[in-house]
Amino acid sequence: MNNRILLVEDDPKLSKFIESELSLEGYEVTVAFNGLDGLTIARDDQPDLVILDWMLPEISGLDVCTRLRKTGVQVPIIMLTAKDEISDRVTGLNSGADDYLTKPFSIEELLARVKARMRRMYPETSDNLQFEDITLNRSSHEVYRAGQKIVLTAKEFDLLEFMLRHPQQVLSRDQILEAVWGYDFMGESNIIEVYIRALRIKLEDNNSKRLLHTVRGVGYVLRNNA
Repeated sequence: MNNRILLVEDDPKLSKFIESELSLEGYEVTVAFNGLDGLTIARDDQPDLVILDWMLPEISGLDVCTRLRKTGVQVPIIMLTAKDEISDRVTGLNSGADDYLTKPFSIEELLARVKARMRRMYPETSDNLQFEDITLNRSSHEVYRAGQKIVLTAKEFDLLEFMLRHPQQVLSRDQILEAVWGYDFMGESNIIEVYIRALRIKLEDNNSKRLLHTVRGVGYVLRNNA
């Protein structure tokens, strides 16, 4: 199951950007655009982590944080703010925030802090990713289908791992390219198609059912179409 993140940020462009980057990392993201909605969502459907802007309509992020802690909600909270004075940081942390990131910030730093908080609160208990009869072990770099070992190249493994992290989700070429090959990839334009084809051949050996599907004009999805 994907970790669920509540993002409370009133800037539409920034919230959309953060939501997109978190989704690419495999998180399930809910967005609230004011403090009151954020507080309600966090109480009624408790997420695994909250990213909370300080300055919000309705009630401030500081108030949201304080009220959540008073009602016993103990999820990790990362506070975003333009306030960079030491006294402001102390105030934010004293309200119950676990971490504090000053705007402007790099998305890489935010993602690193999210991952660090998730690891502390929800340590992974397994290195295995599984969908239907496909199992991938991240530590041993071994892949099995229906109990039969499948030998993959390093990049095929990375591609399958990314797909397994997002089962049932249609992934665009750009999402796959960024996650598996990196933002600065300058190789051949049909590289994804080549690797998808190679991965299918290996996964569908012995007449195994197709699980990796093409969604024309959109991208690819790992799902059982039965």
